[in-house]
Amino acid sequence: MSAVLDTLPAARAPFAWRLRAASLGRALLRLVPPLLGLALLVLVWQIIAEKNPSFPTPAATWNEALRLLADPFYRKGPNDQGIGWNVLASLKRVGIGFGLAAVVGIPLGFLVGRVPFVGAMLRPIVSLLKPVSPLAWLPIGLLVFKAADPAAIWSIFICSIWPMIINTAVGVERVPQDYLNVARVLQLSEWKVLTKILFPAVLPYVLTGVRLSIGTAWLVIVAAEMLTGGVGIGFWVWDEWNNLNVAHILIAIGVIGLVGLVLEQVLVTLARAFTYQED
Repeated sequence: MSAVLDTLPAARAPFAWRLRAASLGRALLRLVPPLLGLALLVLVWQIIAEKNPSFPTPAATWNEALRLLADPFYRKGPNDQGIGWNVLASLKRVGIGFGLAAVVGIPLGFLVGRVPFVGAMLRPIVSLLKPVSPLAWLPIGLLVFKAADPAAIWSIFICSIWPMIINTAVGVERVPQDYLNVARVLQLSEWKVLTKILFPAVLPYVLTGVRLSIGTAWLVIVAAEMLTGGVGIGFWVWDEWNNLNVAHILIAIGVIGLVGLVLEQVLVTLARAFTYQED
């Protein structure tokens, strides 16, 4: 009996090694597809650069990115600032416009979903204005506010508000009727129905709308800054195009994509944290 017990640790060792090997294999399988995708992108990029001498190669762009990102917060004048300041200026505009859209859009979504008359009144307006291009709203902002910065924030606001209204309203409409019947039996006030029943049930829908809106806001600000000028990543892209610096434009595209990805992932994590999942 003791001899059998002595062999148990030795028997466990190969099993544990196989588990680690299987776990490592699964991790590698998850890494291979993204790496292949990136390799394919770089290959296509290299082919385009060889066909068009004015297009920088991946290696040249990478070297320029290292030089550019070595000091992203330098300042040599109002029109000569590092890419870090431009990203921060864009994020500030996005934060203001997006925040205003959340303050207005989420309560409006609750109202649309909760009050049938208001929903019937506002749904056609939302359906009509939601497909309008962000750049179509920019001249209205310039006309009303007489300044580029508020006009860009206005464009972000008006284009970010629709996903919040729509998703919040859908969430309110999908709250089980049994919950509302219980609230009616208990004679809960409208405020308690909102805070104790509707808001917890609708929160995942609200966060989905917020996640969609932040992507829209980040898209809008780049386009708006190209037209309004000043400091911002969109203006920086347009300025580099005027200087025919294609490498900097490609670097800016990468930075814009990374910042947008980070913003979306933060909100996805937040949505998962507040979403109830049954075991």
